[in-house]
Amino acid sequence: MRQCNAGIGILKIGTIVGARPQFIKAATISRRVAVTEGVSEFIIHTGQHFDENMSDVFFAEMDIPKPLFNLGIASLGHGAMTGRMLEGIEEILVTEQPDVVLVYGDTNSTLAGALAAAKLDIPVAHVESGLRSFNRRMPEEINRKLTDQISDLLFCPTQIAKQNLLQEGHGGDYTESQIVVTGDVMFDAFKYYRKECKAPIFASKVQGAGFCLATIHRQENVRDSRKLGQIVEALNQVHREVQVICPLHPSTKKVFREEGIVPEFTIYDPVSYLEMLWLLTRCELVLTDSGGLQKEAYFAEKSCITLRDETEWVELVETGANKLVGSVAEKIVPEALNAMSEKAPFVSGLYGKGDAADVVLQNLLSNYS
Repeated sequence: MRQCNAGIGILKIGTIVGARPQFIKAATISRRVAVTEGVSEFIIHTGQHFDENMSDVFFAEMDIPKPLFNLGIASLGHGAMTGRMLEGIEEILVTEQPDVVLVYGDTNSTLAGALAAAKLDIPVAHVESGLRSFNRRMPEEINRKLTDQISDLLFCPTQIAKQNLLQEGHGGDYTESQIVVTGDVMFDAFKYYRKECKAPIFASKVQGAGFCLATIHRQENVRDSRKLGQIVEALNQVHREVQVICPLHPSTKKVFREEGIVPEFTIYDPVSYLEMLWLLTRCELVLTDSGGLQKEAYFAEKSCITLRDETEWVELVETGANKLVGSVAEKIVPEALNAMSEKAPFVSGLYGKGDAADVVLQNLLSNYS
């Protein structure tokens, strides 16, 4: 294992984020850092999510330090985006000299941060390590696998994630203290922030009425007009039975216009994390292609219809809380209507006890301070 340059009892963490789910995950650990003696943190925001509701508002409402650095890199192809991020992050790391770099999830920001640190011989810790969809067409799958290959500490949210790493041969290269099942930091966040959820500005239009919560953003769906058309048609049909509301990113709205896809369901601008929690705790059903929202639906004990052919969160499918339906309207609609009439079983403890951030931080301290 690469060693840090820290003095005894002192740990300097460089945290790299760029997308909405990473802000939420990072908040759980940043909150623990703030009350832990001998630990400091600086945050690099790559700018991958640049809309205020997708970025700035998260730092304000979750009461975490704003990034010390914002690279402002967004709206580029994968190669250009990752390359520019790598260049910008490397320059900052050379100046700041952290003892360990902390990356989250599976975005271009994740891979760029891990690569920049590894090439500078700075230890890398990957939160949400070991997740696999086994679909190499997904950019996220490539990002997460490569990040795991160059990380020094692999923090797994579940036993299944750890088993994935062992099956790939990581067990021969890592000690027991380097592949750690921590539980899921998203569960930490849900437990902590649920009591602070707040109603969105359109709450009066859904308050007291049954509604389904939908999101569409996954590249494999948005960039395939056939798939996107089928998903929208399915949501339109469900909407005729029970209101479907969909906080939608501007880029997906643009695709609707370009492809002549006409949604009948209700579209709103992206909402903040605390507003999303409000919607989650009040909806009848979740329909999504988001990885994070699948888990958040489970945390809120809501059935989830996943608009993909595979998921990283296989344990949710095994328990029956999550149904994989792909992007064909004829399959989506009956599964959605059935899920609203039959409450899915919920198994506690799938994602730990809600103390994953503490486990991560203690492992960082024991390895690098």
